[in-house]
Amino acid sequence: MIRMGGTILAALLGLAFGSFLNVCLSRWPEGESVVHPRSHCRHCSHTLAWWENVPLVSWLALRGRCHSCRAWIGWRYPLVELAVGVLWAQQAWGYLSEQSLDLLIFNLHSPERLVFLIGWAIFPWVLTALAVLDAENLWLPDWLTLPGIALGLVCTILRNRRQMELSALSPPPLAPGALYCLYGIFAAAALILLIRWVYWLIRHREGIGLGDAKLMALLAAWLGLPQALLAFGLGVVLGALAAVVLLVVPSARRESETWALSKLPLGTFLCIGGIVSSLWGGHILAAYLRWAGF
Repeated sequence: MIRMGGTILAALLGLAFGSFLNVCLSRWPEGESVVHPRSHCRHCSHTLAWWENVPLVSWLALRGRCHSCRAWIGWRYPLVELAVGVLWAQQAWGYLSEQSLDLLIFNLHSPERLVFLIGWAIFPWVLTALAVLDAENLWLPDWLTLPGIALGLVCTILRNRRQMELSALSPPPLAPGALYCLYGIFAAAALILLIRWVYWLIRHREGIGLGDAKLMALLAAWLGLPQALLAFGLGVVLGALAAVVLLVVPSARRESETWALSKLPLGTFLCIGGIVSSLWGGHILAAYLRWAGF
């Protein structure tokens, strides 16, 4: 009962924060405030009533169109809300399966555990934001990636410390865990920088932005180097599939003004790979090691 209720609450909160994220995604690239003015139609500036601003439900009720001017709102709005809601619900379901009510209340009163839980709620929210920003604007802002790396480092240290405390009597030192995590962060970023340098040597032009290196560092900070590399592999495969589709679909080739024909948003595919890796990365890597005979 507690597990189901907590999961439903997390899903509803995810929908609400996904709705707020849509406001940010529309206004950040334009340099606008996310607080003022109130939510409005981007076409006719109609201020939304409360019933037009209910996450997911309003979009479905209005059939994806503005109530005032009937302009198409777009699929991004319900997809972002649904993505954050589902990811938060999944995390709550997994976390509550391992916690009794007494232990859960104790953890929420522990500053370290509270930081850890809040951090792991922010992580999928940030990945969703970066995926959309790169897809729509080819933009991975430093003020999202760099704080994300720092928060991921803190949360990973807290998680490793907790795991070591469960298997040892004395509290473990922080330094070894922090250094190991830092090695993974630098190695993940170095992989992108190496590919960028090789591409420059061959083509004499920039092929991968520095934002992708920071994004890989962010994934390594949260997931560890092995799962970050898995996210990279998944992202590359998804990007290659997208490129093949654009080559073989005539209608896609005719739209010469779209971003896809000039540059593919690698960051978007890395974020998708990061989400998959965070959910099932351990099982995927374990299955691969068994298949490889390790």
